[in-house]
Amino acid sequence: MARPNAPDRFNEEKATYVMRGEGADKPDLERGAEAIRNVVKKLPVRPGVYRMLDARGDVLYVGKARALRNRVTNYTQVARLPQRLQRMVAQTRGMEIVTTTSEAEALLLEAQLIKRYRPPYNVLLRDDKSFPFILLRADHDFPRVQKHRGARRAKGRYYGPFASAGSVNQTLNALQKTFLLRSCTDSFFANRSRPCLLYQIKRCSAPCVGRISKEDYAQLVGDAQDFLEGRSTAVQKRLGAAMTAAAEAMDYEQAAVIRDRLKSLTFIQGSQSVHADGLGDADVFALAAKGGQLCIAGFFIRGGQNWGHRSFFPAHIAGVPEEEVLESFLMQFYEGVPPPRTILVDREMAERALLAEALGELAERKVEISVPQRGNRRRLLEQAVRNAGEELDRAASPRAAARRSWDANSPTCSISTTRHSGSRFTITAISRALMRSARWSSRGPRAGSRAPTASSTSSAPRRSRATISR
Repeated sequence: MARPNAPDRFNEEKATYVMRGEGADKPDLERGAEAIRNVVKKLPVRPGVYRMLDARGDVLYVGKARALRNRVTNYTQVARLPQRLQRMVAQTRGMEIVTTTSEAEALLLEAQLIKRYRPPYNVLLRDDKSFPFILLRADHDFPRVQKHRGARRAKGRYYGPFASAGSVNQTLNALQKTFLLRSCTDSFFANRSRPCLLYQIKRCSAPCVGRISKEDYAQLVGDAQDFLEGRSTAVQKRLGAAMTAAAEAMDYEQAAVIRDRLKSLTFIQGSQSVHADGLGDADVFALAAKGGQLCIAGFFIRGGQNWGHRSFFPAHIAGVPEEEVLESFLMQFYEGVPPPRTILVDREMAERALLAEALGELAERKVEISVPQRGNRRRLLEQAVRNAGEELDRAASPRAAARRSWDANSPTCSISTTRHSGSRFTITAISRALMRSARWSSRGPRAGSRAPTASSTSSAPRRSRATISR
């Protein structure tokens, strides 16, 4: 029997199968409806959150309601329920109720409980990896800039989220080139007697050995904050004025350093693949669905700068309307990420005003959710729509399907680099053999063809060495 709330039970078919093997506790639609009727008798007409429980006490579904009695009563009218909810009712043997002071509070609590219990009948955000942030620390005379994931306990300013580690690393490199901020740990900083290599390649101002004063370093930190908060034009003007002043004073070496910093800043602004001038802090989400799969593409804009994009594939979406999937996704997404002031979506949602109110309570400021119809915002949203469709096509391609099938069914193996008499395989040759085998098995054999083998597909030179890149 599967453990309660174990990952292998977050599937409707698996959960139903487990219940079938437990005699009197097998799925029973009338018995489940009767259990819900017993709960309805005691429910208040107040906002709150309800949890459907199976015979073992595992959470099947988490929902919220403006009026608990009215909402839960709907589950007793089984003939009007879709097949998915009928399966849920058939497994339900009890309920847990939590009342709240408002519907927005109930929506926030619902998102928290879905993330905690991951019920098999809720839409789930499968990508649970935390997003990276940039942390500009404030607990040192010479603040450090660094990449950060997880709980935000350190004192300082957090900038993000970034869509990927690559996006945050690119921005960190830009900060080092343009503002010469240190990235070393405090212990490394305290034990330096001479500048490190980053100073030599002009990516640090070497505050560890006194090559810059505390006041001048604070000016660099202020410029970096302006850049991260979207005020890069003001930074460019200050750098331009400083370069001109250095040149007039015939300090050409300093003028060249400032010129390089200015070039780096200009390059960053020109390399943005998504331009969102005047948008400030915003997230853009678009949904695409095809063949039973659904993808949500998200762009993250902070300070008018594109901080990357990411695609999401929510789970348990069968039979759920697309706008409900998007609503559930947004609440679960912002459970772990601070919401920006503006959220752009590609479709109307029945509870858009309630979502904005709940996210505003979470952010402790006003949050606007809108569907732009024209202008730069509409063009930005159309680009997100294209990305969602393209990502869905890539996920549904035969090669991607073969790779997912191979990853799911093949054990993890290690490759030895010991010598053998005769020829040696390279990692590349073995990878080619595995991918050809996966494609052959997914497409089926062609006329006159046979399944490839490692020996028949390897074309590695006889005297090449196997290498493994870290």
